[in-house]
Amino acid sequence: MRIKRKLDHLNLARLMDDGPASTGFADIHFVPNCLPEIALTEVSTVSSFMGRKVEAPLLINAISGGVPEATGLNRALSFAARTIGIPMAVGSMTAALQDPAVLHTFTVVREENPDGFIAANVSAGVPPQLALEAVKLIGANALQLHLNAPQEAAMPAGEGDLSFRGFLDNIRAVVKTSPVPVIVKEVGFGMAAAEVRRLLAAGVKVLDTGGSGGTNFIRIESYRRSSSEAHPFYSWGLPSAATLLEIVEGVNTYTGSEATAVEVVATGGIRSGLDVAKALALGAGLAGVAGPLVQSYFQGGQQAVLDYLLLLQRQLRQTMFMLGVSEPEQLKNRPLVILGETGKWLELRGVDLSSLARRGQDTFDRDR
Repeated sequence: MRIKRKLDHLNLARLMDDGPASTGFADIHFVPNCLPEIALTEVSTVSSFMGRKVEAPLLINAISGGVPEATGLNRALSFAARTIGIPMAVGSMTAALQDPAVLHTFTVVREENPDGFIAANVSAGVPPQLALEAVKLIGANALQLHLNAPQEAAMPAGEGDLSFRGFLDNIRAVVKTSPVPVIVKEVGFGMAAAEVRRLLAAGVKVLDTGGSGGTNFIRIESYRRSSSEAHPFYSWGLPSAATLLEIVEGVNTYTGSEATAVEVVATGGIRSGLDVAKALALGAGLAGVAGPLVQSYFQGGQQAVLDYLLLLQRQLRQTMFMLGVSEPEQLKNRPLVILGETGKWLELRGVDLSSLARRGQDTFDRDR
């Protein structure tokens, strides 16, 4: 059953369009800078993640494993990560924990990229000892714990995990025992500020937004069960742009000392270097990509995966050049105007949009 499900997910992800919900990034607008006073050659995409240098603020996010078809895909992803110098995460490793025969579909990543930054991935409900076993199996540098209650609820009868009771305590236990940093990620439905504060209180220091607007796992599960029952939930979740600011708000309003060291990965429907720049400007340190890489691989193999990621990097550099910033971190000081449904949502949620629209003006003008 698990093998069929993973294969279904892979095949549907390569064929389906995004959405139908919007990511919200179209509502985010940079204030243009007609006097950037910088040369394109001065623009660098080099960033850092968990204290490690990365050549671009991109993460190849969790996709697949556990089926033969994933072996070539994971090798291509790992090749791209090594070539560019960016981190990657493998798909859920539960299959490998239960069946050593499929372990090679994951270890191929480490074979291809022996010195790279690789994150293991399991459900946030997996017991600590098994979660740490996943880390050992691929020599992981970090551990992703994924949250996917809406997807589980939409799965065909007999497949989904319909109890998330005790997940927060389990996350806390994993964080305490893990020898590597723990990343808690959503798979496409976002995180709100209240839950962010609960995760911070549990000791989590890296959050992956996994907002809606990209690959839609409720829709995928609906296709798998050939049912219209889940149609009302196709737009369920927090759009990627909104959840990113929900997370920032959750971090900013958390009173524990952990908040000062929190890192954020923005994932969910990021489809251009301009989207990457907006995500960084909203508070993310990295932008995660998954769905388009599946499609690229099945259309053109390893080279197509690499080309897609290099395109994102070039578009990010172009955006930075037009804004007059030389490094990704400086994007957090550029003013943003947030309109439309995203603006309405954030305004009602108490986010100060006017301060975002005016930020950095005095400092930027003075520096020039």
